[in-house]
Amino acid sequence: MRHLRLFPALALAAACLAATGQKLPSAPPPAWTPGPSAFADPLSNPRPRPAQEPPVQEPPAPALSPSQPILTMFPHSMTARYWISGQANVILQGHLAFPAKYSGPNSLTDWAQSATTHVLTLYTGYELTPTTEIFLDLENATGDGIGNGNGLAGYSNLDAVRTAQGVVLSRAPYVARFMLRQVIPLSHDRVDADRDELHLATRLPARRIELRVGKFSLADFFDVNTWGSDSHLQFMNWTVDNNGAYDYAADTRGYTDGAIVSYDARAWTVRFAEALMPKAANGRFLDADLARARADNLEFVDRGNLIGHRSGVLRVLGYLNHADMGNYQDAINAYLAARTPTPNIVATRRQGRHRYGFGLNFEQAITPRLGAFGRLGWSDGRNESFCYTEDDRTIELGAFAPGASWHRPADRAGVAFVMNGIAGAHQRYLALGGLGFLLGDGHLTYGHEKIVESFYTAHLWRGLFASYDFQRIVDPGYNQARGPVAISSGRLHVDF
Repeated sequence: MRHLRLFPALALAAACLAATGQKLPSAPPPAWTPGPSAFADPLSNPRPRPAQEPPVQEPPAPALSPSQPILTMFPHSMTARYWISGQANVILQGHLAFPAKYSGPNSLTDWAQSATTHVLTLYTGYELTPTTEIFLDLENATGDGIGNGNGLAGYSNLDAVRTAQGVVLSRAPYVARFMLRQVIPLSHDRVDADRDELHLATRLPARRIELRVGKFSLADFFDVNTWGSDSHLQFMNWTVDNNGAYDYAADTRGYTDGAIVSYDARAWTVRFAEALMPKAANGRFLDADLARARADNLEFVDRGNLIGHRSGVLRVLGYLNHADMGNYQDAINAYLAARTPTPNIVATRRQGRHRYGFGLNFEQAITPRLGAFGRLGWSDGRNESFCYTEDDRTIELGAFAPGASWHRPADRAGVAFVMNGIAGAHQRYLALGGLGFLLGDGHLTYGHEKIVESFYTAHLWRGLFASYDFQRIVDPGYNQARGPVAISSGRLHVDF
């Protein structure tokens, strides 16, 4: 388990707390599962990895209160200063043999296979004051993904534990999140807010600054989508649940150390995050030297009646990563000059290189029982994919329906289409036999990776849910010489 770092952002947190008369304490994702009333409008379904903006509703849904049922095995207090909850998520996933003209070290294995993953998480939080909260989450992720987690840019199971530079991670529990949240009021009027594992206050200033410092996942707060961010009750694919071209800073397990500051108004939010990058691509250890390696993230969120007087959300994202990155063209040139036996991105790494990109994320209520969502993503693709997946271009469109239409209000169903791509130098690097941290068939007949995913989640009892998920992936790993592959999954999820 990696030790938590203290870095300059803690000083900023201390200053903010001092300004509000509070003391600094010395010491994302399972879904919040709403009761039937929360499905009156699609946008009233709270996000599994909650963003800091309250969801927009049309018409306004009743505020969360102790009298409204939450679908968990045990009730949670909506008024206590503490929060304790947990979740268990088990996914059995498999596919039949599929055609492949050739395979390589990082190919999705083409014979029939199955694999199971397990994720257990304990969430704890405590309100130090009405404006100061602290969170500590413990997690245990075990099991393996099909193909050992390789061979797909849009990998089929977000819970799969990857290897780091070929080394299998420890199966022991670890600290997933350890962070401080500070709210700085900018107005006297208050708005209702959902209470969950990352947010404890149920009333917040309508205008405010929020600061978070510590260990977290950037995907808890950036590029969140109500219907396309929940791998425990909704979609499972990496590039459905997140923007594949958003190479967000994270260690192998998906977490980082950093600070997030946001300005929240009634109808819009802007947030900025400074986070630590791993020392190597898909690495276990983070680089604490912000002068040479860091991730800058900026997102603007607009909420309102966007189309046809129905609720919607639009998010615009930009990021810039600085790290010890390799360059695809340099690796190709070294190979063509016979300096390396195959293109080797690792041999070209140089401190101070950067990778940047942009994202567009939307969700829109079409009817009171149907929502649409989607993403566009682009990154420059010159330097190596470093943190999330090997994806430089992505487009996603999907639809989501709660079960109220068929008298199963806690059920849900959805379908999504994603097309992923990579930049020209990245294509040639793989075609010449180069390896990334996820992809590398030894050759490449390039084609866009195309994914269709559908799911149905049924509520069984209290906090117990079961799901079936189907994914069809054409040109897996951008290779027309392999696939298509059809992947079926069964999932059991419990919220405590």
